[in-house]
Amino acid sequence: MAAVVYLHGLWMPGEESLLLRRRLREEFALELHPFRYAPSFSDLPGAIERLRAFIAGLAPAELHLVGHSLGGLVIYRFLERYPAQPPGRVVFLGTPANGSRAAQVATRFAPVAHFMGESVMQELLAPAPRHWGHARELGIIAGTEPLGVGQLLAQFTEANDGTVAVSETRLTGATDHLTLPVSHMGMLFSPRVAHATGAFLAHGRFPLA
Repeated sequence: MAAVVYLHGLWMPGEESLLLRRRLREEFALELHPFRYAPSFSDLPGAIERLRAFIAGLAPAELHLVGHSLGGLVIYRFLERYPAQPPGRVVFLGTPANGSRAAQVATRFAPVAHFMGESVMQELLAPAPRHWGHARELGIIAGTEPLGVGQLLAQFTEANDGTVAVSETRLTGATDHLTLPVSHMGMLFSPRVAHATGAFLAHGRFPLA
């Protein structure tokens, strides 16, 4: 089986990927390995170093990477630092590649800013212009079901998943971009998202229907 390394979002434990893991295994024979990190209490370079060691321990012949929300940004930075990885593809699920308006509002509250961590705030609040220039193909899934506190914080007037706007997920250089009627957390439990993720990892394109 090809190894699929999953990176969770902010304040998530990794276990939320259970259904996604099972569906990728059953439908696509892909084995998902959650990588756990604590973005609130560790710097991003440290998380990247631990991710490098985690992948080296798996020693996969083929490596796919799936990142939910902030996890996609960690993958982006990881491949910048360590581009020489086994062949494979990448899927971002609701990743705010262009910054997060919800996070900008949330960090006005000191306790939230403290638990978010400086490295995370640098990625979410004032990101440098990003372009997907890595050799491996990237597929992005964005949700359009506006259920989440981010909708109240950012007061979106455009399509969003309740935490991240569809426009915030777009990244120049990506191979494919798909919108589905799911919320930011709901996408992790959605059979359609799991199928689309597996299809992209297997074929490099999202299914047409």
